[in-house]
Amino acid sequence: MSNRDTEAARPIKLILSDVDGVMTDGRIILDNAGIESKEFHVRDGMGIKLWQQAGFSFGVLTSRNSQIVKLRAKELGIAIVRQGFEEKLPAAREIFASLGLNASEVCYIGDDLPDLPVILEVGLSVAVSDAVAEVKSAAKWTLSTPGGHGAIRELTERLLKAKGLWEDFIPR
Repeated sequence: MSNRDTEAARPIKLILSDVDGVMTDGRIILDNAGIESKEFHVRDGMGIKLWQQAGFSFGVLTSRNSQIVKLRAKELGIAIVRQGFEEKLPAAREIFASLGLNASEVCYIGDDLPDLPVILEVGLSVAVSDAVAEVKSAAKWTLSTPGGHGAIRELTERLLKAKGLWEDFIPR
């Protein structure tokens, strides 16, 4: 773990994540009845749970509305769920304020142009490996994993390692 990773991770108390393209691979599947489905990676769920068990907060902020996101958040114990925000920065600021956090204590992970205002605001900005070029350029970290394939797990593991907490979760 580099000193830069350790310094970037130290103040982080909240991970705020986009959904489509980060927690999923970005594909939206609609059947003939208009029923939407998404795929989530099980390792992302474990990463979120470990992050929360370490005493930190996790939330989702997405421009779309989806019952599936509500269900997945409930399953993982994610209390911070904001859907339907095309302009994400005001919603992100409301979340920071409600938790008594400064933007410097927040990590945001995104993949596309609507994520840029939040990426430019937070203390630690993260792009998935298949993010658009503008997001990768603005992010402090770019992960090696694409959205929907364990990127959240990669992020939570990297943060917990940088904070010296990862070993606490390794069964002995």
